[in-house]
Amino acid sequence: MATYVLIHGAWHGSWCWDKVVHLLKGKGHKVEAPDLPGHGKDPTPIQNVSLQAYVERVCKVLDAQSEPVVLVGHSMGGIVISQAAEYRPERIKTLIYLTAFLLQNGEFLLQIAQGDTEGLVLPNLVMAEDQSHATVKEEALKEAFYGDCSDEDVVRAKSLLVPQAAAPFATPISITEKNFGRIPRIYIECLRDRAISPSIQKRMYTALPCRRVIPMDTSHSPFFSAPETLVTHLISPEG
Repeated sequence: MATYVLIHGAWHGSWCWDKVVHLLKGKGHKVEAPDLPGHGKDPTPIQNVSLQAYVERVCKVLDAQSEPVVLVGHSMGGIVISQAAEYRPERIKTLIYLTAFLLQNGEFLLQIAQGDTEGLVLPNLVMAEDQSHATVKEEALKEAFYGDCSDEDVVRAKSLLVPQAAAPFATPISITEKNFGRIPRIYIECLRDRAISPSIQKRMYTALPCRRVIPMDTSHSPFFSAPETLVTHLISPEG
């Protein structure tokens, strides 16, 4: 049995993993799915949300485990798990990027997202007047994030999304081959994703090769639309 730590993406919270947590625990695994600062039920003020705050939260979870974990990051969560891996390589057995931002040293999320001409998130982004945070237009949410998800899941997700701090999007990650680079990486690409287009996913995992790339014929949110298949990949990522 393994320990899984599941890191959600932008606007979301630990709630998006509920089906996956249930399935993994049902198979005897230990699972932690924290809310990042300012997300879900976490009360951190949005002006205090940063990539460093995200990473510190994850490192605290890693430090509390009795064994090295499988660390999974979805979407924006990719930059969080990469930076956490740099700080705690000995606490991580495998990194799994679920249609996530897999960045090279010195890159930042917005830099990659701005090159995604097929993605629907940036064209539908609504920035706050002070530029400190953003939301996604309500009418674009289903197509961008939940294209193949049930109406029930979409309604629930829309009710739980929170404004996303802008600072983590513009913060470069700092990773080295010595620490981050020594941990095996798996990439799960979602072939019908409209938030991070398949071409951008491929560009990232080609630039920073992974031990295996696993395709899923889903939208950006397979934890809703295909949780059983996703859990199968998480349990046996090497195939």
